[in-house]
Amino acid sequence: MRRQLIERCEELSKQRQCELMGISHSTYYYHPCQENSQNLELMRQLDQMHMDHLVYGSRRLTVLLQRKGYAVNRKRVVRLLRKMGIQAVYPRTSLSQPAAGHQIYPYLLKDLEITGPDQVWCSDITYIPMAEGFLYLVATMDWWSRYVVGWSLSNTRDAEFCIRSWEGAIASGRQPLIANTDQGSEFTCNAYIDAVESAGVDVSMDGRGRWLDNRFIERLWRSVKQEDIYLQDYGDGLSAQRGLARWFQEYNTLRPHQALDYATPADLYHNPDSYGATPAPWGW
Repeated sequence: MRRQLIERCEELSKQRQCELMGISHSTYYYHPCQENSQNLELMRQLDQMHMDHLVYGSRRLTVLLQRKGYAVNRKRVVRLLRKMGIQAVYPRTSLSQPAAGHQIYPYLLKDLEITGPDQVWCSDITYIPMAEGFLYLVATMDWWSRYVVGWSLSNTRDAEFCIRSWEGAIASGRQPLIANTDQGSEFTCNAYIDAVESAGVDVSMDGRGRWLDNRFIERLWRSVKQEDIYLQDYGDGLSAQRGLARWFQEYNTLRPHQALDYATPADLYHNPDSYGATPAPWGW
């Protein structure tokens, strides 16, 4: 997203603009290979199928695609699912794989009773299909109130846009005691860990048997895609940025939640003492 802001300027060279924007000169000139139109259609179908059937793996998704008339084998489905960052929800020995050499932090939420806002924030990444391509969306959510405290879009899965989401969240002047994520390489890299710990926040990472811990943010992904992304079919990053900004604002401040006794996330996050009921742990 930042490279789109760099343009020809007599006062500043492109290299100096890259330095000011915090990206490398080589990143500005790099253009990743795009998936062809058929693969983009398959990725869109896989994303919608995953939202409807979170527990389906590559074998079942391949069968569903074949039933729809797509000539596709499991090997191709596996590759596209990896590119999208999609995994079936089920107990397994590890979650998203960290990069080699990245430190894994212990899980801090076991037997922890969460009774108010800013005790735990969680973060996750999802794939966003568009009319001609795709983006990645990261969101940071207050666990107790379901309030989205920060989010960011990117055309690549890297730590930079995750850090941008985190820094945007704590720029409000509030921060959690614990920041919980999966073990994906974006969240285990030194830059992201430093951003969290420099704010005085403890790092927690999902471990073995903790597959349910992302259930709240998985429901967020389902809501944003079914209520906005699939309906709007955004054509470019700018329109997606503007549309998602509207959706998240309405989600936080206007959308009633059954699990919150039909309050909004903003109601609980900003006025927790006004609501006696604790959010239901399994509802939405």
